[in-house]
Amino acid sequence: MADETPEDMRNGIRNSMRNGAARTRILLADDHALVRRGVRLILDGEPDLTVVAEAGDGAEAIEKARAEAPDLAILDIAMPRMTGLQAARELSRQQPEMRILMLTMYDNEQYFFEALKAGAAGYVLKSVADRDLVEACRAAMRDEPFLYPGAVTALIRDFLSRAREGERLPARAITEREEEILKLVAEGHTSKEIAQILVISAKTVERHRANLLQKLGLKDRLDLTRYAIRAGLIEP
Repeated sequence: MADETPEDMRNGIRNSMRNGAARTRILLADDHALVRRGVRLILDGEPDLTVVAEAGDGAEAIEKARAEAPDLAILDIAMPRMTGLQAARELSRQQPEMRILMLTMYDNEQYFFEALKAGAAGYVLKSVADRDLVEACRAAMRDEPFLYPGAVTALIRDFLSRAREGERLPARAITEREEEILKLVAEGHTSKEIAQILVISAKTVERHRANLLQKLGLKDRLDLTRYAIRAGLIEP
């Protein structure tokens, strides 16, 4: 039997929809409106996928997810206010039945492993979104992981390294609260502003900031900002 062509697959999906199958409802979060527009064109052009909500940052994505209860969230990794990784962790807690895909420009093993730990079912590069994103959505809805080739290589290399050394993946260097504060510090907020945003005292913010510098072996705000960029919390 010959392999199915993409058109054969679309016809099969259309037939399934005529028989009562629902379209996958998608939340799309990216801080660039042009990116959202392009991705939406790709997704809405498929018979089994539809974008029901858009968000410009991670915090808004969580709000829209509560309001719309989508089947699938597609999150950019680097966004203001709250990153895609932070949003993915929160959404995994709040709506564990919802699938999550990370959409990113970063071909980076650190972000990839953080995405898996955050509960993402797949990791798609923006540079090949027109080729991979639709299949990633369908794989996620089948409860199957979707990994780009470089990510598969990273997984295999990590597994072999751990097997050889008898080691486990390192624990998170900082807590989630410290990560929130690190991101806000790197975005230029004062301790007083951070305290207001997180509804904690300025003294608590200063304590977390001191802990961050000590844990990470850094000296000042500039070092914290550079670390936040490397960790994908803010864009350079």
